[in-house]
Amino acid sequence: MTTKFFREEVEAAVDALLLQQVILYPTDTVWGLGCDAEVPEAVKKIYELKNRPAEKAAIVLVADEQMFARYAAAVPANLPELLAAQQRPTTYVVPAGHRVAPNLLAPDGTVGLRIVQNDEFCQKVLRRLGHGLVSTSANLSGEPSPAIYAEVNPQIVRGVDYVVRWRQEDTTRAQPSRVVRLLPDGGLEILRD
Repeated sequence: MTTKFFREEVEAAVDALLLQQVILYPTDTVWGLGCDAEVPEAVKKIYELKNRPAEKAAIVLVADEQMFARYAAAVPANLPELLAAQQRPTTYVVPAGHRVAPNLLAPDGTVGLRIVQNDEFCQKVLRRLGHGLVSTSANLSGEPSPAIYAEVNPQIVRGVDYVVRWRQEDTTRAQPSRVVRLLPDGGLEILRD
């Protein structure tokens, strides 16, 4: 794969996102469905495509601590230490700020945010877009999460506006992220390990 192909796929994904469309893309964990985290109509389309209950929250990928702060009501003081210590991709559930699409929130007003640390494609897309990127596994509700592109249900492929071609041949298997709730005292409650 060439650098030119990589750049073209980043640009194509960002173009679709700027048009408030839904993309199918490789994340730092599994293959995901994504849209701009500030566009409720696009979020709704993802939920309809997955046949996912509206009360189930979705994760938002962010590029860095500054973008994390854009979507969190408050940034925990110990976030840098938590990020430095994490062993694998980790989603932090925090009270949501006002910029998150309301239909991304859990019933308790929280949102799951994950800083993408080790995925160049997602990092480039996030930086070019300048907004958080919805990340929910690219499966129909109740089906297993697709670790590789070949496992994505054809119904999902047909239902999105753009399918990213980057890493479609990659057979490296990853797990969904660890999910933790950040507690007011700076501690963690593990929701999914």
